[in-house]
Amino acid sequence: MLKTSELPSLRIHENSIKAWKLTGFIWGWSLYLLPAFLIYMFITEEDFNPWYILISMVIVVTLHLLMTIIFPKIRWKRWRYEVDEKGVDLQRGIIITKRTIIPINRIQHVDTEQGPIYRKYGLSSISLSTAATTHEIPALDDETANALRNMISELVRKVKEDV
Repeated sequence: MLKTSELPSLRIHENSIKAWKLTGFIWGWSLYLLPAFLIYMFITEEDFNPWYILISMVIVVTLHLLMTIIFPKIRWKRWRYEVDEKGVDLQRGIIITKRTIIPINRIQHVDTEQGPIYRKYGLSSISLSTAATTHEIPALDDETANALRNMISELVRKVKEDV
């Protein structure tokens, strides 16, 4: 039974750290290219000041380090979930912690998905769709994701039959 006073007990797979670091690295390179492009497009030779480049690169490198080194591990530590016959309890957040409890009878369908980075690390995400929105449990190993999807689907089917 879900106890709202206690934290959810299950964690997502630890390979999520590697997957999120790779994603951060890819996004980071795009952040390197954007300031260079903007400086090239908007600064003429007479307006050129090396401080523009230095300041933009310090900002970009700082964001890149946060996205690739610091945030993935914190994100993994904070992500928790739990599933039982009453609902799905999700807790996540780096700076602001968000907790969501989704009643089983509100879930309309359950999907698993896997992009190329998750596939590389043997991970999948579960999407829980309700009438209002979609919630995600990211970075579960493939076996756990399939078992959890089937379990949630079965719990939803039982609840719908009882009504």
